[in-house]
This record gives sequence, C-alpha cells and structure tokens, in this order.
Amino acid sequence: MSTRRSAAALLAAFLAACATPIAEDAAIAETGAAEPAAFEGPGAEWRALGRAELAERLNRPVRDGRARNVIVFIADGMSLGTITAARIYDGQQRGMSGEEHYLPFERWGHSALVKTYSENAQVPDSAATATAIHTGIKTHTGAISVYARHTLETCAPDAALPATLLERAEDRGLATGVVSTARLTHATPATAYAHVPDRGWETDAAMPAEAVEAGCRDIARQLVEFDRGDGIDLALGGGRAAFLTAEAGGQRADGRDLTAEWRSAGGAYVEDRDSLLAAADGDAPVLGLFTDSHMSYEADRDPTAEPSLEEMTAVAIERLSRDADGFYLMVEAGRVDHAHHATNAYRALADAQEFAQAIDRAAAMVDLDETLILVTADHGHTFTMAGYPRRGNPILGLVHPPAPDLSEDATPAYPARDGRPYTTLGYYTGPHQRPADGALTDAEARDPDYRQESAVPMGSEAHSGEDVIAYATGPQAHLVDGVMEQHTLFHIIEHAYGWGGE
Repeated sequence: MSTRRSAAALLAAFLAACATPIAEDAAIAETGAAEPAAFEGPGAEWRALGRAELAERLNRPVRDGRARNVIVFIADGMSLGTITAARIYDGQQRGMSGEEHYLPFERWGHSALVKTYSENAQVPDSAATATAIHTGIKTHTGAISVYARHTLETCAPDAALPATLLERAEDRGLATGVVSTARLTHATPATAYAHVPDRGWETDAAMPAEAVEAGCRDIARQLVEFDRGDGIDLALGGGRAAFLTAEAGGQRADGRDLTAEWRSAGGAYVEDRDSLLAAADGDAPVLGLFTDSHMSYEADRDPTAEPSLEEMTAVAIERLSRDADGFYLMVEAGRVDHAHHATNAYRALADAQEFAQAIDRAAAMVDLDETLILVTADHGHTFTMAGYPRRGNPILGLVHPPAPDLSEDATPAYPARDGRPYTTLGYYTGPHQRPADGALTDAEARDPDYRQESAVPMGSEAHSGEDVIAYATGPQAHLVDGVMEQHTLFHIIEHAYGWGGE
C-alpha cells in the first residue's frame, strides 16, 4: 500500500509540474528567446543549446496557403551520410569543429525520410527515382517518365504517358526551367521533360534500330521539341555533344544541329558563363550547354568558363520570377553521384557544399510565403562514416581517437586489425581497395584526388537502398513529415499548387 501511495504522490507531482511550466519554459513560449535562462555548471553549454533549439521549434511558422512557385532541388546520390559529412566539411571550412554546424536547409524544420525503391528494384537508379518525384508514380529501373514495364509502345503518337510536374506547369501557363551540373539529357533532369523507356537514349545514335523504326525520339530532341504550353523557358547544364552532329564535335547521327533549331525557334543559346549572365536580361528562352558531357566538379571548375550551380540557380530564378503566373524549377547537383561512384569523397562533399549554397541563395531570392522549396536526393550511396574519430577530426583525414585522459592532446591515428591507419570516410562497394603494403598518411588521405577504400570490389561504387531525406520550406511544407513514399512528393507539390489531383 505504501508503494502505491508513493507512486500516486510521484504522479501528482509530475502532473503539477506539467500544469505549471517552469520559468525557463514560460520564457521560451512567450518570447522564443534563444537562451531564456543562464545555465551554469557541468553540461551548461549543452542545456543552453538544447533550449535554443526548442525555442526555434516553438516559433517555426506553418504556411498553409498555396504555392505560386515551386523549386525542387535534387542532389543525386546525397545519402544521409553525405549530408552529415558535408555538414562537417562545410563547418570545418569555416573554422569550426564541424559537428555542431548546420547546412542552411537543415534549419527549415520540415523533413521526412523518403523510401527510394523502384517498381522492380530494391536498390534503385536515378531514372526511376526521379520519375517518381516528377510524375507521382513508380516505374522500373532505367525508365524515364513512362509507366512501369512499358517499352516501345511509349513512342506511339497516342501513347499513354504520365504527365510530369514541368508539363503540368506549362499546361497552366507557368514558367518552367531545368538546371543540372550533369548532362541535361542525363536521367534526373530528363525526367522533367522527356518520356523514354531507356535512359541511355540521350541522342539518336544511342537508340537501337527498332526504336527509331517505332518513332521513338531521343532525349535531346525531346528537350528542343518540347511543345507543352509555350515551351521550356530555361534549360542549363552540360551535355552539348548530344545536340550536335559528329562533324561539329557531337554525337548525333541524324545530321541535325539541335542548338541551331533552338535558335531558329527564337531561343537564346549560350556556351559559357559570361554569355549566360548576358542572356539573363533577355526575354528569349535560354538553352545553356556549357560542356560536351557533364559539367566539371565544383573543385575543378574554371569560374571564367563554367557557371557554378549557385549562379545557374540565381539566373533561373531571376528569369522565371518574371512570370506573373508563377514558375516550376528543378535544380540538380548531379556530380555528387559521380564522385561517389569514383569513391572520391572530397569532390562529393565539395559539390554537396555548392548545392547547399545554391539552396541558400534561392531561399533568399524568393518569397517563402508563396514559394515551396523542396530539397531531397533521388537515392543514396554505400558511403560510410565510422571509426570513432575525435571531435573536430578532419572529415577527410585518418581516424584519430579522443585522448584516453579526455584531454585535448593530439593522438596518433587509430590502427585497424592489420596495424595500419584508415580514414573516417569509406565505401562498402567500389573500385579502390586497401593496398597490400604501405601505410596511409594524413596528407595522402586528405589529398583531393584520394579515393577512399571500399570493402567489396566493383568497377564503380554502387547505389544504396536506404531512405533519403527530404527537407521543405514554404506553403504546405509541413506535409513533408515522417516516413513517406518517394512519389508522394509529387502529390504534395501538386497539392501545394492547388491543382487538386487533376
């Protein structure tokens, strides 16, 4: 009986405490102050940080109106591990320890885990996953915005095809744009405007004879011939070769110069940064093809020749914002994926950092009361971060553990079972295995060209099948929550526009 009385007394005390907020909580609720009370003693800094983050959450707005504009940012292959490592990398570039840092979009407050499987694969590719985002359906691996298992029948003039967000926006009179650091005909950007059963059909020379005979059109041709609404207003990226003939240094077999056709239809065509910035003030639709294949990694980019992802994003928003009816824009950091396939963590993180800067720039250019911004990845990679490194350990370096005596003293690199040091970042699959002899140094590990080790030997590092994260801000961003199917993102965007599932 005494035990029951004690339990009742504890419960009464707990309920009383809940009913009467302590002064700290009341101050937070009333003012949203970052530090409602001064904390002293052990753990004070962590209590202050926790209270500050609580205050931030209590004051986050919920925008329940309709979106006039939508911007979808996709970092190809940006797994959760990539975000964590990029956060630390960016923080360390700013002179911080790194772990306490946030990338700009991580502060938005609305996020969800997104399931990435495709219609026929547990671990997907970019074609199927980007199709899910752009059309609201899942399809099979390798397919670009077509229904699952549909092949050559998609090329018929009366073929049933799922409309993409960009097509639906054009049908409603909105301005539209596609930006990518990959080839514009590559899988992710292509899902915005093209419909093909095989992602490899970037140019006519890549299509089999039976596809040509069936009337199929390659992806580059579909971009230039896009005829929904008044056409795409802006398309910026790499992949010039798919638009030019072999005689002009391209890959086309049909003798067509698609860049000339774009200009003949009244569009502006640019091939370098200065030309893009000059064209930004014009009214003509802009096609920018800055490289023959993919654009350079951010770490290797010539700033006088190629625009950065941030610059392309800013030009796109400036141009599309002129339309009184609103706009739809898709922006892809395509080369995060390519660096991961090569197990080169440095370039993956540098491109992820540039991706974050482009997002920050975009958020500053628009009115978030009328613009929904969604940030996500199409899929992840077998990229890992492990080994018990000390706080502030260089993210690209060898693992140096915390000092045993809890001091700030430096410690030697921690050895693996073979007695040799290893890096914090690595890959489960990939082309670079641990050498038979020789110890890795910190200088070697932090070299921009170093390729992290992988456990399972493959010619190219593979995608992963775990969930990716979606972040959102703006109208209806609160619907990005919990664990969700990837294709549900399409339906959230559709709802934010107020299209009503038409």
